[in-house]
Amino acid sequence: MFDVTRYAVAADAIVEAGRFLYQRGWSPATSSNYSARIDERHIAITVSGRHKGRLGAGDVMVVDLAGRPVQSQCRSSAETRLHTVLYELFPEVGAVLHTHSVKATVLSCLLPPGQPLTLEGYELQKAFVGVDTHEGRVQVPVFDNSQDIDALAEQTRAWFRAHPEQPGYLIRGHGLYTWGRTMDDCLRHVEAFEFLFECELETMRVRP
Repeated sequence: MFDVTRYAVAADAIVEAGRFLYQRGWSPATSSNYSARIDERHIAITVSGRHKGRLGAGDVMVVDLAGRPVQSQCRSSAETRLHTVLYELFPEVGAVLHTHSVKATVLSCLLPPGQPLTLEGYELQKAFVGVDTHEGRVQVPVFDNSQDIDALAEQTRAWFRAHPEQPGYLIRGHGLYTWGRTMDDCLRHVEAFEFLFECELETMRVRP
């Protein structure tokens, strides 16, 4: 059983995040999925197929960390396991956001297979928790898109078990996953990533 009050707080945070991300053009139409931790065994997550700019309380459901619905007949995103694996790996994570921006999608397709996106020298790298200088490197892995979500979830689990300090990843031709202790942290990460993706794309344009 989960705490209804904590569910309501998590659902409100998800609804507000959806409005912001849709307005910025980072979660068009029914794309994307968002979640927030309720407790050590449950998360609130968006119901599959809902317009992210018009979310209401009925568009957020509860699942356990195996991705199973709790007290709901709704269906969560097909990518639910990509969320729950992060909550399993990192007990401090309180929110996960998956967005479908143009810049994240295009940049992920331009990177050679097997090569992560390396961000270096940008002041805005300090927007990520644990990064306190522009002089370090932030590596963003790029996983190939797959309809086998369980296999992709295990692939991400293995990578982040070995690289726990990283703040996000890309799925090729698909979008960004990022997370944080709070929804505000997570939204800050999305904004920082979008700025950095634009910088990388502009650099590629002027310096092929």
